[in-house]
Amino acid sequence: MGIEQAKTEKGRESARGLRKNAAKEEKKVEAQKGSDLAKGADRFEERSKSSDGKSAGTKQRL
Repeated sequence: MGIEQAKTEKGRESARGLRKNAAKEEKKVEAQKGSDLAKGADRFEERSKSSDGKSAGTKQRL
């Protein structure tokens, strides 16, 4: 859920905290890896392949 989609202030605070923690974790992983993580469609493809070695497109055609 996006920050602007939260109905209450408590929900917006939670969304901000989640986003902040996710960014912190991403920076930590990138530092350990030594390079930036893929973003957008490239990241989706990377995560899809890592599970079983097949791309998302290949899985959908089967």
